Parts: sequence; structure tokens; C-alpha cells
Amino acid sequence: MPSPAAAALCRDCLALFQARARCPVCRSPRVVSHPELTSLSIAHMDCDAFYASVEKRDNPALRDQPVIVGGGSRGVVSTACYLARIKGVRSAMPMFQALKLCPEAVVVKPRLKAYAEASRAIREMMEELTPAIEPLSLDEAFLDLTGTERLHGAAPAVMLARLTKRMEDELGLTGSIGLSHNKFLAKIASDQDKPRGFSVIGKAETQTFLRPQPVGILWGVGTATRADLDAAGIRTIADLLRWDRRDLLARFGRMGERLWHLARGEDHRRVNPDERLKSISKETTFSEDTSDPDILDGHIWRLSEQVADRAKARGLGGRVVTLKLKRGDFQLITRRHALTDPTQLADRIYRAARDLCAQAGGQGPFRLIGVGISDLAAEAQCDPSHDLLDPGAEKRARAERAADAIRARFGTEAIIRGRALR
Repeated sequence: MPSPAAAALCRDCLALFQARARCPVCRSPRVVSHPELTSLSIAHMDCDAFYASVEKRDNPALRDQPVIVGGGSRGVVSTACYLARIKGVRSAMPMFQALKLCPEAVVVKPRLKAYAEASRAIREMMEELTPAIEPLSLDEAFLDLTGTERLHGAAPAVMLARLTKRMEDELGLTGSIGLSHNKFLAKIASDQDKPRGFSVIGKAETQTFLRPQPVGILWGVGTATRADLDAAGIRTIADLLRWDRRDLLARFGRMGERLWHLARGEDHRRVNPDERLKSISKETTFSEDTSDPDILDGHIWRLSEQVADRAKARGLGGRVVTLKLKRGDFQLITRRHALTDPTQLADRIYRAARDLCAQAGGQGPFRLIGVGISDLAAEAQCDPSHDLLDPGAEKRARAERAADAIRARFGTEAIIRGRALR
């Protein structure tokens, strides 16, 4: 707990003062206090239920409704507002399961262009604070405000509170801040007090904070690694700290070395503005395992459309198309195909992924399918107008661009391909 003499910040009027329950200036209870509040400068900003928040902002009728953004009854949840999360709805959950938990929810199809536009507006606000911004996705980023206090005349914590206040006042969107001395801990901190949160993990308390935490909180520890750690009797970071560095390396390889450092709160990665998006992908989990070629084909088309929408929203395309299949026994099958040039068109992504599925289709039944693109390039380098190997490609490309324009004007349901209904 912060000491009585800790610095405190009002997140409403941005006043700094000695720690107390309410702001002495505006009487707001939205106060964050910490002994290291004014000396830390590495932050993680995460928008709160971003897609759902944009939908509620743009459609006030949804404001008091539980909202799920995602696919149809056989799709998955992209995100859910906090009213739906209270009922247990989570990102990547199959839609049928989400609707069982929250049958009153309003399901909204994703509008990637609207989310990209909101993301750009937030990014412009961040750039007024620091050039050291490392975006992780449309709705989250690391910021390094080291050395900016003289420029802004205020500590990084104050500028970060000002950022989220501007987001709320000017864009109608909220975000949560994690502030610490490295990226790993800043990311953890931003998850501690959502929504509209501001959490701090200082250097002095790092070990005390980490010791009781489950190992799943560590960066890079997914389901498979967590199972391996559990088999070794490692369930908390305190368990991990009891292991010798050499033993972790021998048991878990390079991951063991990373775990040793992270368990001690050590992360020397810099906030890298040049860190570029490496891939764009989308996947869905089936309600029942399937090998049905029509069902698989319909999902490949829908996933290809979603990947293409994300690529277009970011002004990018990919040269490599990847198909991911997970069998009922959790065996993962991955196939890749390199195109002659980058694409951001759903038609080209679909055709490549469909062919990859034909190669692996006999290994089902499958519980999950995913489509993605990588080896990303700028939009100007994508989809040349002439393809001697596929004379119909240009015509299909024009049709897709025309359909995009119609959807942008009249909504995502204005045009639906027949194969998407499978």
C-alpha cells in the first residue's frame, strides 16, 4: 500500500498533492497515489472493450445494453462490453457459448474501418506526448515518456491521465493505464483496474507484488507452457523463484531463461516505435468438431474477409497466406503459401487458404480453423492490376472494391457472398 506521504494525482482535474482519499481541489474520489508516481515513465495504455465501446458511442441505443462484437452463432467473440463480461463472456469464446451466458446481449458485426479511425485519433493524441510509441494492436500501445517532463511541464503520470481524459472527453472512449519501470510490468499494471483504471507497480514493490501471482501472468506463458510448468510443480511466481537458473534452462530451454528474468521483474526490452505488425490473422473455434468441406469452406471465406478488412483498415497487405487447423486431439496443422505479390483482397486470400485446406482436409475432424497473412507490405505494393496467370483476377478485384464501397456506405450486411452463408 502507498505510504501516507506518497504523491497522489486526481484523474479528473489532474492536480498533484499528498495522498488522500479525495482530491482537495475538485473533491473527486478518482485519485491514484504511489510513492514512485512521479518518477516512473514506462506505460501501457489499453482501451476498454474497444470495439464494443466504439459501437456504443456510435449507437446510443446500445449504451445500456450488453454488447458482443463478433461473428454469427457459429463464430467467436471479438470483444464484449463489461455488462456482458459480468455474465462471463470473454474474447475468443464461441458465440453460441457467449449467448448461453448472456442471451439478452446484442450481437454486432465488427466494423474494422470505424475502429481503425478511432485508433488513429488516439494515436495522434499519444504522439503529442512522446515519439516513443509501440502499438500492439488498434487498441493498445506502450509509451516511453522518459525525459518528457521538461517538455510538458508535468510528470509522465499527469500526461497519461490527461491522455485518457482527452480520449473520454473528445472521442467518447475510455482507456486504462499501467505505469511502471519496464514494459512487462506496465502491461500487467494496465489489467489491474479496468475499466477507466490507472495502476502503478514501482521498483520497490516489484518482488512483493509478483511473488503470489500465478505463472500465467508472465509474458509468453500460454496454455501449453502453463501445463508444462504445472507438471513441474510451478504454479506461482514464488514457485518459480525457487528454481535455479540453470535448472530452468535445462528443463524449459530459452523459455526457462526468460521465465527466470520475468519472475524477478526484469525486462530490458525498449519501447520500440519501429516495431512493426508482422501478421494479420483471424480464427474461429467450432461448436462441434467437423470435417465437412462446405462448413470449412464457409469459414475460410468469412475469415478471409475479416483478415482482408483488417488489412485494408491498416493500409497493408500480405505476401504469405497461412491456414491454421487444430484437430479434436489439439494437434496443430499449419500450411503456408507465398503469393507472387502482396494482397489485401479477400478473394485472393480465400483462394490460397482454400487450396491449403484441400491439402490438409483429410486429417480432420477439426475444432478450430484460422486464416492469416504475413510478410506484410504497404497498400501501394498490393494487388497489381494485371495477372497473366489469372485473367479473372482483375474483374474480381474491382467487384470486391465496389462491394467495400457499398458496405462502407450502407453497412456490413448490405452485400453478403453466398459462400458466407454456409
